Amino acid sequence: MLKIDSIDQKLVKALQNNARLSMRALAEKVGLSKTPVVNRLRNLESSGVIKGYSARIDHSQLGLEHIAFVQVTLEDTRSVALKRFNDAVQRVAEIEQCHMTAAGFDYLLKVRTSDIAHYRKVLGEIISELPYVASTSTFVVMESVKESG
Repeated sequence: MLKIDSIDQKLVKALQNNARLSMRALAEKVGLSKTPVVNRLRNLESSGVIKGYSARIDHSQLGLEHIAFVQVTLEDTRSVALKRFNDAVQRVAEIEQCHMTAAGFDYLLKVRTSDIAHYRKVLGEIISELPYVASTSTFVVMESVKESG
């Protein structure tokens, strides 16, 4: 694990806010010259602290404003079942996030669709048919107050 100092933390925060900053702008933000900033970024990337760079999307512009969180309970939680479920989730475009939980259910999914009808179809025809799914419970988002990434 890479030891992260306050300058590395400032670099990561600056990139989280705007991953398109130039090296010069990043250097100014953290009070270093360009060369040490480039070296620090390479270390952060090679160590896996920075996994990649992405764009923040206005999903309403794409017609994907409907968000639902889905609690999923599996009928089997042995390693093979978990792996099959995890692998299958990777192939569902509408599932933006999938988190294994330590709760009264096994997974929490964030699902983004165009509308409730599309969500209902995804739930009934895809999520409910994923390996080992025993039950689901849906929570529909009325308003997104804060989202990152």
